[in-house]
Amino acid sequence: MAIDWFPLWLSLRVAVISTVIALAAGLWVAYILANREFRGKAVVDAAVTLPLVLPPTVLGYYLLVLLGRASPLGKIWEKFFGSPLVFTWKAAVVAALFHSVPLLVKSSRAALESIDRSCERAARTLGASEWKLFWRVTLPLAQRSILAAAALAFARSLGEFGATLMIAGNIPGSTQTMAVAIYDALESGHSMLALLLVLVISAIALAILSFTTRLESH
Repeated sequence: MAIDWFPLWLSLRVAVISTVIALAAGLWVAYILANREFRGKAVVDAAVTLPLVLPPTVLGYYLLVLLGRASPLGKIWEKFFGSPLVFTWKAAVVAALFHSVPLLVKSSRAALESIDRSCERAARTLGASEWKLFWRVTLPLAQRSILAAAALAFARSLGEFGATLMIAGNIPGSTQTMAVAIYDALESGHSMLALLLVLVISAIALAILSFTTRLESH
């Protein structure tokens, strides 16, 4: 039977976009948590981690309530873009984002907390601003660990299933990601197709993990 590779390309696109957004937002949150003390810090840390421990269906339900057509955010999206957000491939990006950001924040925070603070103190004495300090000193010192965290976030986005199924649905050629396609193939009795898709996504995940291990070992 002919194999439709659309789910693979969609999953890769979703994973790339969600990882880029997660890197931009998550790195900022990780920096704040690693370098600032403020009231409610423990609550913020717990809120960031929460999607990692919630059942995917619960997270999917929250996202449906938050972004559905009847919600304020859903209405704003539809007003600006002319179509609903839910049950589109962009909703799959949102679902992947909520699972990848916590992983990236936790790993990046650990990397930022482990760098040699004496380098930062020396840069401050030379008059470096906090912005320049981050880009010229802090980030280069932690870049390998942060890249490894981004790779793990990419792999997590690539395999997201539960929340994606609830908020993006299972529309072949439109919102069907790799994980959803595997589920659909099994439900339809196409066990050989499911096996092939499983082997493909497993090979990609193995390659990503090997890359991550090499980054962290240097």
